[in-house]
Formats: sequence, structure tokens, C-alpha cells
Amino acid sequence: MSESLSIIQLGDRILRQKAAWVENVHDARIQKLIDDLITTAAQANGVGIAAPQVAESVRLFIVASRPNARYPNAPEMQPTAMINPKIVAHSTEVSKDWEGCLSVPGIRGLVPRYQAIAIEYIDRNGKLQKQELTNFVARIFQHEYDHLDGVVFVDRLESHLNRITEEEYQKTVVKNT
Repeated sequence: MSESLSIIQLGDRILRQKAAWVENVHDARIQKLIDDLITTAAQANGVGIAAPQVAESVRLFIVASRPNARYPNAPEMQPTAMINPKIVAHSTEVSKDWEGCLSVPGIRGLVPRYQAIAIEYIDRNGKLQKQELTNFVARIFQHEYDHLDGVVFVDRLESHLNRITEEEYQKTVVKNT
């Protein structure tokens, strides 16, 4: 049975570590972690979550885009576990959009990300998957991928002026979309 896990916050040293490679996708601990991450993201209104955010420093994250209170315009998709992911190519086009993070509550930042990426990852069944992602889902992937290398979205801000509170984001940005 899956459970909601505690999400560690900015300042915890695990968020700044490079996560370890997952050696055995079929390990019961990894399979339970996948289920727990899916539950945790859903209960926290996240559109993705990385294992380091729950103090498990392994190269695994969930992309789970769906409309919710934090991202009302997010596209709907099935939660997908991505193990040992890689970005194999990316567009030259970069766009900025607002991001938040479950490990940095109350803050949003205007973050530049590649508009389109080609990725590879191992799925929860141990199969290699190759995909091209664009727009919001590509942004989620890049955000979660950063967590595996100890990078948090605030590190990507081009200016401290590109940071606002969650409350202001909901009041001005979401309201105007």
C-alpha cells in the first residue's frame, strides 16, 4: 500500500547532492518508492516529484501533470515514473515560465527552460523509453531532472526580481490566464 511521504525543504543537504544511479529497477524498495512518490505528489498538488525531495537520493522522479490548485492549467497525463533519466537532445528555443517546488513552499520563480527535449529513461518495468516532450511537460521533466543533480529552481533564476510569493502568483498570474 502506498503512503504519502514527508517532503524535505530547501536547506536539507540531500537536496544539494547528486543522486545515485538506480541499479535494480525491480527492487521492492524502488517499486514502493515509485508508488509512494505518486501518492505524495497527488496529495501535495504537485505535477512532479523527485526521490531526493523525500530524502531518497536516487535517480528517480515522477512526472504527473494534471490540473490542480497549484497548476490549474496543467495538461492531464498519467503519472509516469522515470528512472535514470537523460536528456539526449534539446531545442535551441528557451522559454520562461513560472515554477514552484514542493521543497521550496510559498515561492514561485520565472525560470528559463528548453521548449522541447528528447529524453530517455527506464520505466518501472525495466524497459528503456524514448520520448520527445514539449512545453509544460518538458518543463516538469527539466525541473525534476535538476533535483537529481542537486539543483533547485531558484538556482536557475536570472534575477532576484523573477521571484514572487505563491499568494501573489495565484492572485495575479493564475487569475489572468
